[in-house]
Amino acid sequence: MPSRVLVVSPVRNEAAHIERLVRAVGAQTCPPACWIVVDDGSSDETLALLRKLERSVPFLRVHARAPEGGAVPDRLATAAESRAFNEGLLVAGEGEGEGEGEFTHIAKLDGDIELPPDYFERLLQRFDADPSLGLACGDLVEPCGGHFSRLTIPQHHVHGALKCYTRPCFESIGGVHERLGWDTIDETYARMLGFRTHSFPEIVAIHHRPYASADGTLRGRARHGACAYIAHFGPLWVTLRSLKIALQPPRAIGALAFLYGYVRAAVGHTEQFPDPAFRRYVRRELRGRMLDALRHPAGR
Repeated sequence: MPSRVLVVSPVRNEAAHIERLVRAVGAQTCPPACWIVVDDGSSDETLALLRKLERSVPFLRVHARAPEGGAVPDRLATAAESRAFNEGLLVAGEGEGEGEGEFTHIAKLDGDIELPPDYFERLLQRFDADPSLGLACGDLVEPCGGHFSRLTIPQHHVHGALKCYTRPCFESIGGVHERLGWDTIDETYARMLGFRTHSFPEIVAIHHRPYASADGTLRGRARHGACAYIAHFGPLWVTLRSLKIALQPPRAIGALAFLYGYVRAAVGHTEQFPDPAFRRYVRRELRGRMLDALRHPAGR
């Protein structure tokens, strides 16, 4: 069966980046079968630009999401992004009912990403070559002091900004969960259910906004600390992770923000992901990784 990719992009206030994104997706050598861009209440020119650009990309559909109401200081912490993504899936489902056909892959793509022209072609080749691969992405480079720097992650991790799932994987994990930490829960569940998750360093996209900075870098670090608590990451792993974060800008204060987010979630009795099998798997996996890191300290 030929690959048919559905891409959903939840965006908000991306006027500085959205035209670059649309041009890049429109120029793909293996374009998506359908691309739903969900504008989630932008207060800048994002929606107007999307309406204008929509006419130039035949597989692009723009959907304006109804406002949820109320001012929220950190929208990502309230799972607004995952709700917008799931609303985009519903919009795409309406299209499938009109004869679009079944999608073989489902991708999430943020509004501040610039893809190389062969991004989806090369990624789909990786899926075709490995039937166990359920969730994947390329690597990201970000602006840093006048140049681009690669955002280094473990190869089992898949960036939240650009994810591509096989349909069996997506359906097995129950899709994207509307809760903080969804982009850790999804890949962990995938591995737990026997799917491989992987980021491919030879396929590189550009992330035009630094990691965790959409609502402020320190707020982003604290949010990721809360995510670690929700996903059942233990105190030892969090402490080691904070030491690594301390080496990245804004260095020590970023690590403190990460720890603060974790401790605040724990003290505030934030609900952790309520699946005992998931909790056991996470703890077993983390123990294995920490032991592996001690044996191979130079590994990625």
